[in-house]
Amino acid sequence: MATDVQPYRIAFPEGYDAQAEFEAPFRGYLPDVIVHQEDGTRHRLSFLDPSRLEQGLADNLRMGRPYYTEPGLIILPEVTTGTIERAIQGLWEEGFFRQLPAR
Repeated sequence: MATDVQPYRIAFPEGYDAQAEFEAPFRGYLPDVIVHQEDGTRHRLSFLDPSRLEQGLADNLRMGRPYYTEPGLIILPEVTTGTIERAIQGLWEEGFFRQLPAR
């Protein structure tokens, strides 16, 4: 018997309301998305689109940092609720979360 119950829960940042959801693709960045696993493990993720990544790297280069990094960073073609949910589902299916340290 198939079930639609996921072994994880996605928690969007506090204040992620309809307006924030609408603005997310324009911002190209959404930090503090938490994936809660059934065993209590949590993973904090940030989502970034290529344009915002390019801007962040350019800003860092100007400050003498020839790199851009952020813990739990996932690059998406567009930062929307749907692309985030699909990415997390795909990452789950690929075993991505098993490779991360437990928190």
